Amino acid sequence: MSIDAPADPTLLVADSTTQERLFTTARTPKKFTTEPVTEAQLATVRDLVQWGPTMTNAQPLRVLFARTPEARNVVLAHLLPYNQERAGDAPVLAVFCADHAFERNIERIFPGAPAVAAMYGNESFRDRVADSQAWMQAGYWIIGLRAVGLDVLPMMGFDTNGMDAMLEPRQESLFAGSRLRSIMVAAVGHAAPDAYPPRPPRLERHEVVADL
Repeated sequence: MSIDAPADPTLLVADSTTQERLFTTARTPKKFTTEPVTEAQLATVRDLVQWGPTMTNAQPLRVLFARTPEARNVVLAHLLPYNQERAGDAPVLAVFCADHAFERNIERIFPGAPAVAAMYGNESFRDRVADSQAWMQAGYWIIGLRAVGLDVLPMMGFDTNGMDAMLEPRQESLFAGSRLRSIMVAAVGHAAPDAYPPRPPRLERHEVVADL
């Protein structure tokens, strides 16, 4: 087998419209319309992406939706000015967090493996798992949001310390026993007609994939 073999699009089980919506024509918008995002859309995405795999079924991602003007302003205040401008019109701002106390649920969601709970007694290891697996789940959310017809602007340009400080007094009421650390903010909505700059190029296949 050679990684240089030609691609065969007929092997894809997703139809061409789905491929375009999720990957090939999907873009990261820089501007949004005022068209609302519905609760049904967000609930549908949650119920879909929950099935994405995580290490030991840890599921450390927590997603906080800012949908009221007051909540959106709280989140916007922690974004860098450039991102405030791009995300300001989005009807939903989603704060993606890694719960660094995810292990409190592990014996319930990964039954039959008490050694796993002991493994997560190592705080440094637990924190690495929380961050890495939350990031993986955040990727599922981006695809899921596209799948219900929404556009997504993921951002890392924000004051993480300020965001975490804002979340700290609220986290117990949001998710009892949690220890939230923000990893990403995503503006979610419907892209404006002039939302896209020219699409930047992708690396060539030989630059990202190789046989060992």
